[in-house]
Amino acid sequence: MTIRVFVTGGTFDKNYDYLRGELYFEDTQLPEMLRLGRNTVDIRLRTLMMVDSLEMTLEDRELIARNCLNCDEERILITHGTDTMVETAKVIADTVRDKTIVVTGAMVPYRFGSSDGFFNLGSSLAFAQTLPHGVYIVMNGRYFTWDNVRKNRQTGFFEELR
Repeated sequence: MTIRVFVTGGTFDKNYDYLRGELYFEDTQLPEMLRLGRNTVDIRLRTLMMVDSLEMTLEDRELIARNCLNCDEERILITHGTDTMVETAKVIADTVRDKTIVVTGAMVPYRFGSSDGFFNLGSSLAFAQTLPHGVYIVMNGRYFTWDNVRKNRQTGFFEELR
């Protein structure tokens, strides 16, 4: 089983510029994370964009959905910023059928060393291999259907709507 991984940016892949005190994108951290995690799952990785999800446009979301629709793999993992991953998941769900698509992210950049990204990546790979077709958000060791989840901005955790 091969899992297609699409990188879109988000906190997952941000670096910190110590001189300017700003977060920025350089390149994805995924290859290093997969190597350090001793991953043995067959992965096909492609970076689609490196953007903060608050700056993501409808065109960006449609590009992600088209890539999911057109790739050969039936199981897909997308790294994404946490602020708007539900909006992107909706566009994907409206476009793609008969695939298992998992969207994940991180609250803390991987480069900070105390990131939840490593845990979310591992959980997402496991869920992408085992869940039935559909679109899911995976955060904090849990999976949620795309239409029954929200980011709780007070706690920093994802939770079911009902």
